[in-house]
Amino acid sequence: MSLIKHLKNSDRQFGWVMIIMHWFLVLPILGLFGLGLYMMDLSYYDPLYTLAPQIHEAIGMLILLLMVFRLLWKLSNLTPKPPATNSRLVNIASHIAHNFLYLIIFSVLISGLLISFAGGQGIQVFDWFVVIGPPELFDNQATLAGDIHYAAAIGLIALVVLHTLAALKHHFIDKDTTLNNMLGIKEKQ
Repeated sequence: MSLIKHLKNSDRQFGWVMIIMHWFLVLPILGLFGLGLYMMDLSYYDPLYTLAPQIHEAIGMLILLLMVFRLLWKLSNLTPKPPATNSRLVNIASHIAHNFLYLIIFSVLISGLLISFAGGQGIQVFDWFVVIGPPELFDNQATLAGDIHYAAAIGLIALVVLHTLAALKHHFIDKDTTLNNMLGIKEKQ
């Protein structure tokens, strides 16, 4: 019973599922951003011209599945109370920023799907499975979705930087438990 207790969030602490999901998504999201920027300059004769987009799409699809799971987990769990040192304004800003992080991540992922499905092909997720997409939903789908994908990815990285700075501020300036909570370090009772 205690294992399950530590998997789920409490009103004071994130559970291990949320902590692992948080950190497990950071590296692939940052990696996909770097790979996406790299892919923008690939020429037809580059050896990664075909492979890089396949890797980008496959990892993006896995991130989408993890994000759906994470959202469902978040909705079915408690949210730890913010530190008592936070002002009401900081709590409101934090809530808005976290919701916007979810919105922008899903915007990047869905626009990426629309780019990949625009040609009528599915997404090969490594050699595990293929996700079959719908036919083109609107004219210039790849171009419009590509513009949204790029802008949302830039916005996501900007928000990740802001999120990181806020966590560091909480830890080093406010000296509260926010960062420790997401690192899985138990609050002293």
